[in-house]
Amino acid sequence: MGRVTTSFYESIGGLETIRRIVDVFYEGVADDDLLRPLYPEQDLGPAAERLTLFLAQYWGGPTTYSEQRGHPRLRIRHAPFAVTPSARDRWLKHFRAGLDAAELTPEQDQQFWAYATHAAQFLVNSPE
Repeated sequence: MGRVTTSFYESIGGLETIRRIVDVFYEGVADDDLLRPLYPEQDLGPAAERLTLFLAQYWGGPTTYSEQRGHPRLRIRHAPFAVTPSARDRWLKHFRAGLDAAELTPEQDQQFWAYATHAAQFLVNSPE
């Protein structure tokens, strides 16, 4: 009999969990004097939806992000914005709050946090 595998996305609770992480993250961004100017849209809702769909797809959920936006091309999409080490640290602070709110298992949290810290560092494109 075949073994049933569960994606990381499914194991953490799917879209509901991803939305919780992203919602808490953007609550922090909304009032952040360093990060908020990096989001040109007045309404953070579209940015939150893009991040939600991206993270869902990345972790093995629906491929809606790519269907709507094509390849993620994260560095290219973030190139117009000065992502400094300070912005990275602030981004990680708010993302950490989102992960904390999700109440993942320690193993799940460690895996998600490792990705977030790597991705945040990867997107730094400007000195202070």
